[in-house]
Amino acid sequence: MTVVTTDAATPSQRLAALGLTLPAVPPPAGAYVPARRHGELVWTAGQLPLVDGVLAETGPVGAVADGGSVPAERATDLARICALNALAAAAAVAGGLDVLTGVVKVVGFVASVPAFTGQPAVINGASDLFVAVFGDAGRHARSAVGVSVLPLNATVEVELVVTVS
Repeated sequence: MTVVTTDAATPSQRLAALGLTLPAVPPPAGAYVPARRHGELVWTAGQLPLVDGVLAETGPVGAVADGGSVPAERATDLARICALNALAAAAAVAGGLDVLTGVVKVVGFVASVPAFTGQPAVINGASDLFVAVFGDAGRHARSAVGVSVLPLNATVEVELVVTVS
């Protein structure tokens, strides 16, 4: 995704200018909450690329013997879906998207074969969305980690720390 900047003034207006809306927050799949606020920070649990409660894609990034791999470009799109789900979770506990004032930290996990080393490019799907929604306040510290498998065989998982006004 190319970062799109708009003249919109608020995060929700920028999101709308991108043609996006916040999805419903998926219910947790275990003994945790989707997001937790503490003072002026909100931490999200790892968010998967769920669309209407269903994983948009499964399997690792990179070539696998049975051909069941996910192309890196598709994984980047999945990271963007994860980011949107993370924003929804953060907004739900903070009182709305427009009270989120910036992104502090992003951690992205990419299920990938050992030879794949493009995890940072995949997680750019999330990072680019945060910058598009928050402008300079969306620039953040980040980790992009390759793993052998993620919950439910998801391709990507993203967690987020944001500031709240």
